[in-house]
Amino acid sequence: MTLPSSLAPTDSFATVRPRLFAIAYRMLGTRADAEDVVQDAWLRWNGSERASVATPEAWLVTVTTRLAIDRLRSRKLEREAYVGWWLPEPLIEDAHTPEAAAELASDVSVAFLWVLERLAPEERAAFLLRQVFDQDYPDIAAMLGKSEAACRQLVHRAQARVKQEQPRFDVPQAAHRELLARFMQAAGAGDRTAMKALMADDVQLVSDGGGKVKSFLRVLEGAGRVAGVYWSVEHAFPGRVAYRQALVNGEPGLLRYVDGRIESAQSFIVDAGRIVAAFVIRNPDKLAGAPQTI
Repeated sequence: MTLPSSLAPTDSFATVRPRLFAIAYRMLGTRADAEDVVQDAWLRWNGSERASVATPEAWLVTVTTRLAIDRLRSRKLEREAYVGWWLPEPLIEDAHTPEAAAELASDVSVAFLWVLERLAPEERAAFLLRQVFDQDYPDIAAMLGKSEAACRQLVHRAQARVKQEQPRFDVPQAAHRELLARFMQAAGAGDRTAMKALMADDVQLVSDGGGKVKSFLRVLEGAGRVAGVYWSVEHAFPGRVAYRQALVNGEPGLLRYVDGRIESAQSFIVDAGRIVAAFVIRNPDKLAGAPQTI
């Protein structure tokens, strides 16, 4: 899409803003960081010589990408000091905003961003621009200030890493929802046997408490162990735990409430009718966008 440079600055920016937010969120993994980057891009756009900008969208995407890379680099020490595993701030489909439409329009699952977190900033940017946003290599090279050959190598390396660490399972949403409904019922009843029957033997659980609440500092593995975690929550708060289905980053997931207050947002990888991975986001700072009460 090419926007005429004759448009008013607010018109041009508003048209492309959902795309900018989508890029920034996938790069940074939190709504606040993404919104800050988009705001910085707006300030630069507002102060630029717009008459000399032939294609505002390309200009804005380039600025947003570079700002996101800079922020990702500046947050490196912060991420390294993060307590436990880092998972993205979940996007709960509750309000139908332009940002929500862009966020959920393509691959933005918690599992996908979990893998992207292991890529270097420029690898992450090149991969997203090429594979998610379908940018041509000459454009990516201009945005990143690298040669086309270097960008192709970045994408190739990132692609191999993503393919190795995140197998893709094509599960219809209806089947995904139905499995989670059964799991929600089993978890709510504290039925370990029923929960284990819905999990792969080598199921994994990743938990993010951010040092604010308790979470596991290693990835838990095994149906018995993971079912035991859900059982222990029900056992610790008898009659006080409730689950609700929701779209978490565009995929069926669960919200868990204790005493009527949000406790976690959960995303799942499902294959062959079993849960193969669970991502439990408990850091309260990352749950501000979820419905706070049930």
